[in-house]
Amino acid sequence: MDIYEQILKMTDEMAGELTAQRRDFHKYAEKGWFEMRTSSIIARKLTDMGYEVLVGDQVCKRDSRMGVPSEEELDAQYERAVSQGADPEFVKYTKGGMTGVIGILHCGEGPTVAMRFDIDALGVFEEHDASCHRPAKEGFDSVNEGFMHACGHDGHATIGLGVAKVLMAIKDSLHGTVKLIFQPAEEGVRGAKSIVDNGNLDGVDYLIGSHVTNKKEDDPAVVIPGSYGSLATTKYDVIFHGKSAHAGGSPEVGRNVMLAVGTAILNLYAIPRHSGGVSRVNVGTVVAGSGRNVIADEAKMEIEVRGETTEINEYMKNYAVNIIESAAKMHGCTCEMKLMGAANSLTSSEALMERVKRVCEEDLHLPVAKEMSSKNGGSEDVSYMMNRVQEQGGKATFMGVLTHEAGPGHSRIFDIDEQVLPNAVKIFCGVVYDIMH
Repeated sequence: MDIYEQILKMTDEMAGELTAQRRDFHKYAEKGWFEMRTSSIIARKLTDMGYEVLVGDQVCKRDSRMGVPSEEELDAQYERAVSQGADPEFVKYTKGGMTGVIGILHCGEGPTVAMRFDIDALGVFEEHDASCHRPAKEGFDSVNEGFMHACGHDGHATIGLGVAKVLMAIKDSLHGTVKLIFQPAEEGVRGAKSIVDNGNLDGVDYLIGSHVTNKKEDDPAVVIPGSYGSLATTKYDVIFHGKSAHAGGSPEVGRNVMLAVGTAILNLYAIPRHSGGVSRVNVGTVVAGSGRNVIADEAKMEIEVRGETTEINEYMKNYAVNIIESAAKMHGCTCEMKLMGAANSLTSSEALMERVKRVCEEDLHLPVAKEMSSKNGGSEDVSYMMNRVQEQGGKATFMGVLTHEAGPGHSRIFDIDEQVLPNAVKIFCGVVYDIMH
């Protein structure tokens, strides 16, 4: 039996195990920086397999994390994770939201191949009606109300563990170093930069990432080898500070944050668009005021900008910051801007996409999509990792692993066809073997 046949056989035999693991992660969904149970279980399993395991401060640079919840929230989620069966040895490293895990397998001289698997859930209330939602019907819907794996990251984390098991079994045929990166806080593009800033992508020759992607009912393909067009983005929470006063008796004494917010919103949407490509701006939420007869003295606004390239996004960001600061000053207010998330644009390396296609078709006998790469209209912080590897002269790709999905991504009825789990494990392992044998 050659190695590719061994990969296929071993993966098919673990299909039930992969399904069970995915359903466990789904049931105990954890939002970004709260993935304490998830991280501890991943670390435990990687350790038991024989991997060198990095946890806590070894994974994410503490001060580079974006959109980190309050200490009170983090403490409460830590207690929840412990109560829900987190591994006692490894959960302690996740305190304060230091989630994420890296597993390393040293196989002598050769290239370093990293793979990224995001592990966080969303702030979505899952559907609990068993008549219209399979996880509810089969008893693995989220027990953490308000948290849901509505984007398939439960599947991504599971795929990573499956890849770890197969690669450990064929390690004597590999030459080089394997890095399995289980990334927290992809939603809101908050986590990847802190892993890059900690040096964990330095010296990596190849980076492979993936995302479950919906396909047409009659489409036999199991993978799109790469992605392009992911929008660079910057996300801010903006706090305006003014001065309250009686709206009827002494309005001139106040410093009205409503005026500052209103001025900012109108002018944000009026930013001139860039001739170099697509640009976006959105004000998602505004919370302000305490009563109809009170001049509002504080407001919180959540905004984001995006750009087809990192440069266009930078143009949008700088313009937006200038507008917000000027709007506050115009009305005698002040503002503070807290960076909550960011990502660069990404483009997959053509040579690595071709490699994925060849290995799938010739060695694994898995059908590949006609298009070599798909346009990603959203944003993905795997871009930080890809850009870092490509800057060093390495190659990177972000694959779409194809599946049938129930409901759109980020909806309360989202679900995946679990056949995507073994399919993705085969693809990752086949490509890694092709690079490292």
